Amino acid sequence: MNYETLKIAKKDGWAEVIFNRPEVLNAINLAMVKDLSAAIDELATDEDVRGLIFYGAGEKAFVAGADISELVERKTSDALSAINAGLFQKIEDFPWPTIGAIQGYALGGGCELSLALDIRLGSESTQMGQPEVNLGIIPGAGAPHRLTRQVGPGMARELIFTGKIIDAEECLRIGLINHIHPEGEVIEAARAMMKTILKKGQMAVRVAKVALNAAVNTVDRRSQMVECLGQGMLFDTEDQKGRMTRFLERKKAKK
Repeated sequence: MNYETLKIAKKDGWAEVIFNRPEVLNAINLAMVKDLSAAIDELATDEDVRGLIFYGAGEKAFVAGADISELVERKTSDALSAINAGLFQKIEDFPWPTIGAIQGYALGGGCELSLALDIRLGSESTQMGQPEVNLGIIPGAGAPHRLTRQVGPGMARELIFTGKIIDAEECLRIGLINHIHPEGEVIEAARAMMKTILKKGQMAVRVAKVALNAAVNTVDRRSQMVECLGQGMLFDTEDQKGRMTRFLERKKAKK
């Protein structure tokens, strides 16, 4: 499995999916969406894979969010295609347990991707949030329902309305991550947890995931379309164009 934006490492019973755009903090672009969708399809039918671990290349980010240089050009029709939302649903529906080893930033679409995983482990540098309102848009790939499901409606509203970014301790306090591990040790912690899971009854774990997803999955097509429609409306506003353009200009000036 060779991909432009990912690395796939097969282990003894599981696979590791590594987001491999460290020069842009592993930001999600369309190439990554296509690569990740193809990888998930292939891994779901691989009889040697009974779990997935996700992490980012480099030390600074899991996934820092969507690639703003692409996002600024999106239109209503792009939002209605629900590209990221469909991918994250596919990840949530993966038949075996999934673990995120989150070091550094998991923001915007990166936070939404992590919310589609079964278990999230953090490091001391973990920072998570949904800062989309700072760019004149809303989270449109699952945060309104998955974040609400994970941390409760009050905290989800606070995070989405304010766009604030929270550190590892706060992520742990509100239940956004399961544990905090020392810097540089979170991937090994994820591997240790996966090894524990793989020792259990295979079909019991698989059926447990189906039962757990059925218990917590509150998504229906109507709620997903509300997110997509809202995102589409905002892609066409002058406020969104201005905020994203200023973001890119500030980023360019820092280089």
